[in-house]
Amino acid sequence: MSTLVNEVGVTEAGFDTKRLRHLDAHFEEYVDDGRLPGFHLVVSRHGKVAHQHRYGMRDVEASLPIDADTIYRIYSMTKPVTSVALMMLVEEGRLLLTDPVSKFIPSFGVARVWRGGSVVKPVTEPITEPMLVWHLLTHTAGLTYGFLYQSPVDDLYRRAGYEWGAPRGTTLEQACEMWASLPLLFQPGTEWNYSVATDVVGRLVEVISGQSLDEFFAQRIFAPLGMHDTGFFAPEDKSHRVAALYQPDPATKQAKRLDAMGKAVLHRPSLLGGGGGLASTAHDYHRFMLMLANGGEFDGTHLLSPRTLRLMTSNHLPNNMDLSEFGRPLDAETTDDGVGFGLGFSVLINPAKAKAHGSVGDFGWGGAASTTFWVDHLEGITGAFYTQLLPSSTWPIRPHFKNLVYQALVA
Repeated sequence: MSTLVNEVGVTEAGFDTKRLRHLDAHFEEYVDDGRLPGFHLVVSRHGKVAHQHRYGMRDVEASLPIDADTIYRIYSMTKPVTSVALMMLVEEGRLLLTDPVSKFIPSFGVARVWRGGSVVKPVTEPITEPMLVWHLLTHTAGLTYGFLYQSPVDDLYRRAGYEWGAPRGTTLEQACEMWASLPLLFQPGTEWNYSVATDVVGRLVEVISGQSLDEFFAQRIFAPLGMHDTGFFAPEDKSHRVAALYQPDPATKQAKRLDAMGKAVLHRPSLLGGGGGLASTAHDYHRFMLMLANGGEFDGTHLLSPRTLRLMTSNHLPNNMDLSEFGRPLDAETTDDGVGFGLGFSVLINPAKAKAHGSVGDFGWGGAASTTFWVDHLEGITGAFYTQLLPSSTWPIRPHFKNLVYQALVA
């Protein structure tokens, strides 16, 4: 069974034991009243686990509890992994952030931008500036998601079969060709919009490295970090450890099993989604977070330089704007106020404007099934929360988790 590395006493780490009980009790209520099936939360300080708590079930119907080695669909917590992979190639001189995406995927060189009309008869215009690799990593490329339901372009994605997934049998290469053929939401670099951009980043990793995305991840990231239970699917010998996926019942709001989507993790997908395809454990993702917290190094292995991590976790939105000023609305992964965006991570730039605990410069992201993580260099904290309830906007788990961690920090 997997265990987390380097545990340390709560008091030694600067946390108050009684105050941490507020954190545990808050989310136990979610399980006790049926809003969540179960959860596992992990809080570290200065590279050592200060507190973790598991409660509830990974499979309610089978009465199987959350274990240390439970496997979760981490969905968009895949994005930081994919962003790290591409930046490793940048460090090797294989590409520049200012390279046009069309240098590697030519079809994006002739992309057009939505101007009006209807989904049946869209009115578009040519891109005025090339889409750059930097645009993909910052979600300023003009791409979108079908599940956002914010614009006619989202509708075009859904009509093409891209809402929560892709048409059966579609490969990542084929998906990128389709996205390149659909109108962009805006001219690259002029706005921020959450999107399939990180999936396109995953395709860049494939094209530039000559490896499939799962091979690159396995050899260059997972093996060096000891992430032995992370991948694009759970093989048969690990399937009993996979948590069931749930959604809120429309009438009762209690967690209701969602096998239609949940069982996909048991089979190797045709599309290796760098934007949301991975499954992982608390143990594995903890090691990934420690690498991020330690400036790109973990257990003697340097995946990235500290300066590259510093670049990735700086706010890249123009004039240090936040998402409320430069972004399209997003309900779930992060608040808009006081939060900017780097190369694959949200970045807190103004805690007062965000109206939430945290330090300037802390960074992280979350996944569609209500998982989340963040890294705070100033306080030396990493926090992660694992559960399996889709969508992540169902309950305010993320702000409560973060606030309850910081209220317990007394030194």
